[in-house]
Amino acid sequence: MAENTNTSGGGNTGLAFIVGGLVVVVAVIAIFLFTRGGLPGGETKKVDVDINVPEVSAPAAPSTGN
Repeated sequence: MAENTNTSGGGNTGLAFIVGGLVVVVAVIAIFLFTRGGLPGGETKKVDVDINVPEVSAPAAPSTGN
């Protein structure tokens, strides 16, 4: 029986570059989506939350009759 002695390799080199390119594209899209369109270190938003609620008093505790 003859053995396959082709050891040149590199049969999947093109596929590796395609998969690597897709990984980079997905990473760029993820960064864009998770940072809401801006790059890290960009414009920061100031959030000022002011909550005014009416004061509510607790009901009086019932006496135990002692």
